[in-house]
Amino acid sequence: MPLPLYLLALAVFAMGTSEFMLAGLLPALATDLGVPLGAAGGLTSAFALGMVVGAPLMAVLARNRPGRGSLLGFVLLFAAAHVVGAVTGSFPVLLGSRLVAALADAGFLAVALSTATALVPPDRKGRALGVLLSGTTLATVAGVPCGSVLGALFGWRAAFWAVAGLCLPAAVGIARGLPAVPATPGTAGTAGASGASALGAEFGQLRRPRLLRAMLLAALVNAATFGGFTFLAPVVTGATGPGGPWVPVALVLFGAGSFAGVTAAGRLADRRPGLVVTVAGPLLLLGWPLLALTAGRPATLFALVFLLGALSFAVGGTLITRVLYEAAGAPTLAGAYATAALNAGAAVGPLVAATTIGTAAGALGPACAAGALVAAALLIAAVRPSPTG
Repeated sequence: MPLPLYLLALAVFAMGTSEFMLAGLLPALATDLGVPLGAAGGLTSAFALGMVVGAPLMAVLARNRPGRGSLLGFVLLFAAAHVVGAVTGSFPVLLGSRLVAALADAGFLAVALSTATALVPPDRKGRALGVLLSGTTLATVAGVPCGSVLGALFGWRAAFWAVAGLCLPAAVGIARGLPAVPATPGTAGTAGASGASALGAEFGQLRRPRLLRAMLLAALVNAATFGGFTFLAPVVTGATGPGGPWVPVALVLFGAGSFAGVTAAGRLADRRPGLVVTVAGPLLLLGWPLLALTAGRPATLFALVFLLGALSFAVGGTLITRVLYEAAGAPTLAGAYATAALNAGAAVGPLVAATTIGTAAGALGPACAAGALVAAALLIAAVRPSPTG
């Protein structure tokens, strides 16, 4: 894989750290800014919503600009949003900065997905995506725990400064190491009716059943992943779980499994995507409920946490790759469609899982909800799509 892919992954690492780190910072943040914990939790939902809306919007705005310039601008905007967040004493300003950061993240990822696939041969999109998404999985392994430690030692603002600092070497690497990839062919330099027509044709791809199916499958599997991951701590800290001190261990193991899964699946997503979904999908369906049921056996629990991280990102990453293939007729918006599918799952999954917390299932609820979301995805995947869709 070319070096520029790893430079893009570094920026994705910084952005992934920011997206997930609030889970360990919310109590201190809410106390410092004088807002209820529930209101502070809205920062996470705002970020996910900004990602879903921002992916196509920012991709359209960047369509006539060289890929390197757009990527650099998004990274710098993301860093600036975190500087604002680190210095503000106003919750509304912090909320606004999170929305701006989400838009920058969405724009970066949408352009980066298209840029990454342009840097490799057409039959290696899956491997390129695996490298890019490794930045997100490594964020769960290293970035999020480090952010929590920084927050505990120096306050929640230190974590925001750290993310802004991570963006600087990423920006330098993109500016110096990424080739000056031109704007997407067929869109650069277009104006007026012809530009609008080209863009309209790309949005028209959303009428294709095969593309919509790929996006729905990706969203469902990623909803299961983020729903289960968000409520992993209650399983560990529940009455039969190993206890609170083991939560960071579980999070790191899930992240390590995610990295292993997305790396391994990247080699199969181009040539044998059906094999990944057929083999790993049913295991994922069984694994989520089994995770909660084995909370009283720590060795089994932690082995399952690692395995579920690997299976979740193997299947999820493969389905995101399929979105890119199915959206080949929309070179400007293909990355935006993949980004929107990924983050729609990230936004909806925790909301669905949260509805089960107050039920008789208790801590088992979110894991069972994750299993149900995977089951829905497998049922849809079992229906053979129209060859002309």
